[in-house]
Amino acid sequence: MKQRINVVLREEPQEQRVIVAGWVRTRRDTGTFSFLEVNDGSCLANLQVIADSSLANYEEEIKRLNTGCSVIVTGVAKKSPAKGQNVEVHADTIEVVGWADPENYPLQKKRHSFEFLREISHLRPRTNALGAVARVRSRLAWAINSFFQERGFFQVHTPIITTSDCEGAGEMFQVTTAREAGAAKGTHEEFFGRKAGLTVSGQLQAEVYALALGNVYTFGPTFRAENSNTSRHLAEFWMIEPEMAFCDLACNMELATDMLKYVLSDVVENCSEDMALFDSFIEKGLLAKLRSVIEKDFAHLTYTEAVDKLIASKKKFEFPVKWGIDLQSEHERYLCEELFGCPLIVTDYPATIKPFYMRVNDDGKTVAAMDILVPGIGEIVGGSQREERYEVLERRMLEAGIELEEYRWYLDLRKYGSVPHAGYGLGFERLVQFVTGMANIREVIPFPRTPGFAPC
Repeated sequence: MKQRINVVLREEPQEQRVIVAGWVRTRRDTGTFSFLEVNDGSCLANLQVIADSSLANYEEEIKRLNTGCSVIVTGVAKKSPAKGQNVEVHADTIEVVGWADPENYPLQKKRHSFEFLREISHLRPRTNALGAVARVRSRLAWAINSFFQERGFFQVHTPIITTSDCEGAGEMFQVTTAREAGAAKGTHEEFFGRKAGLTVSGQLQAEVYALALGNVYTFGPTFRAENSNTSRHLAEFWMIEPEMAFCDLACNMELATDMLKYVLSDVVENCSEDMALFDSFIEKGLLAKLRSVIEKDFAHLTYTEAVDKLIASKKKFEFPVKWGIDLQSEHERYLCEELFGCPLIVTDYPATIKPFYMRVNDDGKTVAAMDILVPGIGEIVGGSQREERYEVLERRMLEAGIELEEYRWYLDLRKYGSVPHAGYGLGFERLVQFVTGMANIREVIPFPRTPGFAPC
C-alpha cells in the first residue's frame, strides 16, 4: 500500500519497505546514482530518493526525469546522513507514470510571480506557496466545522439558487434559464416561476432553522456580481454564517471571538511547517501577529466612539470621516493597527447604512450590529442581533423598498413564536488571507472568479 510522504517523514521508518508516489521536484546525478526530490502534496517537505545506476530503467528513464514528472517509488527507508531530513528512500524500482516536457512545462525550478501563477491555475497548487495555502485552507475548514460541532450546532445547507437578496444591494447574479410555459407553443417563462439568482448569503434561510433547532451554521459558496477588481474582493467566495436563537449581541460577539481564537490556535499548532513558510517568505512576523490575536483580549468601542477617535486623530484619510458614513478599510485598519494594536469589535452602527434585518436600538438611530476588525485585513467578521419585532421589521422593510409579499415567510418567523436571535458572517477567504499573509485574496481560493476572469 502506498504511503503519504508526510507520514514517512513523521514516522521515520528504518529498514522498512515503503511505496510512495508523487512528482519530481529536482534530480541531481553523481557518478553511480541520482538524488531525486519527490513531493506528493501531503506536506511542504520533499522526500529524498536514492536511485542507483543498477536500476533497470536508470539510463533510459531515470536520468531523463525532470521537474513535474510523476513517479511511483518502491524501496527501503533508511536513516539519512544528510542534514535537514532524517529519512531517505533507497529505491528498488522507480516507475515513471507521466512525463513533463522541460521545454514547455511552465513550473521550472525558479520563483514565479503570483500574477503569473494565476494564469496557470490548473498547475499552481504544485508550487510550495500555493500548496501550503491549500493545506492551511483545508485545516481551517476542518477547524470551523469542529468548533461548531463541539458546541452542539447543526449544519444547514442553505440554497445556492435563491429568490431573496439578503443584503438588498442588488448585486446578485441572475439565473435566467427559461422553461416552456406549456400553454402555447413557443412561449417560455422563468424556470422557477419568478426571478432567481445566486445567493449572496445564507443568513435568512439559516434564521428559519435557528428558530426551529436553536443553534445552526452554514458553510458554503456565495456570490456577488460586483464589478470590483481589488485585492480583497471575489465574485465567488465561501461564507461561514452561524445563527443562534435566544442570543443577543453580547452572546454573538462572544461566540465570534471564541471561534477566531479556536481556529487560529488550531492552524498554528497543526500546520507549523506551512505557517513557518508564510512567516519567512510571505509576511514577516505573521506568527507573532496570529499569536497576539489568540492571546489578547479584543478591544471594544461603539461606532460613535470610533468616529470620534478617527476625527480626533487629525489623520488625513482618503475618505473623510463623519458620523453616518460606512467605515472604510483605511479607517478600520487605523483603529485596530495604530490606535489599539489588537483586534477590535465595533458595535452599534447607524441604521441608515445597515440592512433591514438588524435590530434597532432604543435610540432609534443605531442598530445592534458588530464588526470584528483585525490587523492587516480590517473587517473579518460582520454580524448583528436580528430584528425579532414584527412591526419594527415590517417598517424597516418598507423603508428599504422591499416588497413585503416576497418576504412574507421571513415576517412569519416574527409572527409565530419569535425570539431574540443573532448571527454573523465570516468570509472564509478573508480568514485564509489573514492566516497566510497573502496580499491578494485571489491566491487563497483554488479557482478565483473576478470580473473578466474565470479560469478552469
